[in-house]
Amino acid sequence: MVDGVLFVCHANMCRSPMAEFIARRLLRDLPVAVASAGTDALDGAAMHPYAVEVAAGTGADPAAFRTRRLRPEHLTRAGLVLTATRRQRSICTALAPAALPRTFTLRQFARLAAAAAEAEATEPAAPRADSPLRAAVAVAARARGRLQPATPDADDLRDPIGGSPADFRRCAEEIERSIRPVLALIGTAG
Repeated sequence: MVDGVLFVCHANMCRSPMAEFIARRLLRDLPVAVASAGTDALDGAAMHPYAVEVAAGTGADPAAFRTRRLRPEHLTRAGLVLTATRRQRSICTALAPAALPRTFTLRQFARLAAAAAEAEATEPAAPRADSPLRAAVAVAARARGRLQPATPDADDLRDPIGGSPADFRRCAEEIERSIRPVLALIGTAG
């Protein structure tokens, strides 16, 4: 995946596929590929039915989606890895230590993207990378050292599994709120 965003959750049945479909819709005008995987996924399973409803709401057809287990090569090929939780971020960096500088929780990266956008007005511009996604990751990484650590609940995206369709919609809304600053940063950093 060249210049791609990889979303990672536990089983690749709820949060990461919803993020994948939402991000595809939001990033459709940028040269960024989007995929997802799960740290404990079984290859080839269907998406959770409530997640299918959310994904269908993006205008795409999620019928062909199948889960995939996270592998080191997914991480090494991704330009940006966004996980649902801090635990999954740790698993990703243990599987592929070289991915550490570009691996964040989704909510963490959203905060960094917002902070980076504010800092861009007052700091000298970072050297431009060869792609908008790589530039966004570099700008966010610079912001990483300026922000105070967040509480665990500020970084982790709650798993809607076992919940109602409304719980899945709330999770999808949080995903979209978190992707919007990422989109803005990719659009301005490149």
